[in-house]
Amino acid sequence: MGKTIIQKIFEVHCKTTATVNDIIDVSIDVRVARDFGGANVVKHLEEKHLPIHDPKHTFFTFDCNPGGCDQKYAENQQICRVFARKHGIKIYDINSGIGTHLAFDEGLVFPGDTFVSTDSHANILGALGAFGQGMGDIDIAYAFAHGNIWFKVPPTIKIILRGTPAKTATPKDVVLKINKELGANGLLGYAAEIYGPYVDSLSLDGRVTIASMATEMGGIILLFPTNEKIMDYYRNTFGITIKPIHADSDAQYERSIEIDITGLLPQIARPGHPEDVVAVSSVGGILVDSGFIGSCTNGRMEDMRAAAAILRDKTIAPGRILKIVPATDMIWNNCLKEGLLKVFKDAGALVGSAGCAGCAAGQIGQTGKGEVTISTGNRNFTGKQGKGEIYLASPQTVAASLVAGYIITSDAIPKKPVPVKVEPLSTKTLPEQTKERKVPPLVIEGRVWVIQKDNIDTDMIYHNRHLAITNTSEMGPYTFGNLKGYEQFAKEAQKGDIVVVGKNFGCGSSRQQAVDCFKALGIGVIIAESFGAIYERNAINSGMPILTSEGITKKLHDKDLISVDFIKGLINDKTQKKNYNTKPFSETQKEIFLRGGLLGG
Repeated sequence: MGKTIIQKIFEVHCKTTATVNDIIDVSIDVRVARDFGGANVVKHLEEKHLPIHDPKHTFFTFDCNPGGCDQKYAENQQICRVFARKHGIKIYDINSGIGTHLAFDEGLVFPGDTFVSTDSHANILGALGAFGQGMGDIDIAYAFAHGNIWFKVPPTIKIILRGTPAKTATPKDVVLKINKELGANGLLGYAAEIYGPYVDSLSLDGRVTIASMATEMGGIILLFPTNEKIMDYYRNTFGITIKPIHADSDAQYERSIEIDITGLLPQIARPGHPEDVVAVSSVGGILVDSGFIGSCTNGRMEDMRAAAAILRDKTIAPGRILKIVPATDMIWNNCLKEGLLKVFKDAGALVGSAGCAGCAAGQIGQTGKGEVTISTGNRNFTGKQGKGEIYLASPQTVAASLVAGYIITSDAIPKKPVPVKVEPLSTKTLPEQTKERKVPPLVIEGRVWVIQKDNIDTDMIYHNRHLAITNTSEMGPYTFGNLKGYEQFAKEAQKGDIVVVGKNFGCGSSRQQAVDCFKALGIGVIIAESFGAIYERNAINSGMPILTSEGITKKLHDKDLISVDFIKGLINDKTQKKNYNTKPFSETQKEIFLRGGLLGG
């Protein structure tokens, strides 16, 4: 039986076959901790007295807040620096850029390699035909110490793009179309491979743009087979010939999906949901206050050139602000050499140091209440970058819209912009409180909170403005603080309560805090119809009980008293006097739970 790309990569990096749904140990070629997660990785390693398995293939990247302009970020960066000096670990410090992009710009990763990071978009390495996975700090600490980590071999979906988009459409427009077709959880639990004449025509930068949004579809990774353009990239950049990686002709796929992109016009995602995608023309005319060009999705050199081509000899509309952040320092310097920085500055844009910018509460990209932003990022979750409304689009559409003052395509920029006045607004901080809990037994009883919502992302669970908190006991008060209708959850929840939610719970970021906040409140178990892939790992690895049960939100009633058996997979609703089944703990989950987490209690 033939193998998919991910099966081939896994089998090279493990001592067994990579059969779908098996849990295997996979060796990791490159492991990375970022500035916001790195301090917790260091804490785990030092508290458990763990070694570094291979310092030459272990790195820190300071890309979330390269300015260190937040005191806690600066402190966390310094914690990592001191640790790195002790162990001979290389740091890509605040002047370097986004860690996942450095992985291929610096020749750290090649097709067929494995890469893990505290970055939920580490799967952009799929653009090369390499395996990348975002993980929480417990996973990364384990990988730092042992050089391997467990994975469940995912089934693979084959995506075939048919046709050719319009000349005004870009790879960002194509991936937004894919996101619309598949939805926020269309790839949940799956790897994907992507094919078609349009795919073959893409440069590395275009492939990165598409691969980077697999996370927004719930996917583990979206893999591109190696083509001549990737072979040429490694020959021209590093002077080496790489071994290509492809799926076997008789590889087994869960299913194939064809998406027609014939004549596709520029697309845009409306605020709050990356999958809520429409043609730019359908929202054209909406006034914008600000724009952002950058992120791991559109911070490449091709993106910078495309933006400059539109901004040259133009200025952004009065009262607006445009922020541009190249992905890496190499790209930043190339912009300088090619005169693009002058174009940006002459147009009135703010150009930031290379890095992620606003995605993880970084130094550039936050929004105020009522602010309308058009961004090239991959996420526009409510509240993720402040109180504003964020549209997602291509660099061309963003640049054109900032010149016009309203959303517009690059081929329809007016001669005169529309004026607007921007008034800054303040934000409020949630009150703090501290709660503690003990690890529960294998059978628990508690009161149910039934939340009939799908795709509850990690920003709704635990907002990124609190990411600098490293003490678990301090995280509880912020639980669901950004989930509409449940802002008072942390105040009203009682120790031992049980949370029941819909599909794709915990999608989005790789943040461990979105799990630990429930532990701080003493929540007994989270039962969901399905979990985001990274969230599921984080919960299991930290010893937080989670279970999956199809349709459970329609069976249990809010505030029912139930008991849950983790081993038998049995839910006994004592209020309704009914029993329901849930998927029990796997042996791996049980083992990790009983020892108090992946790294031990």
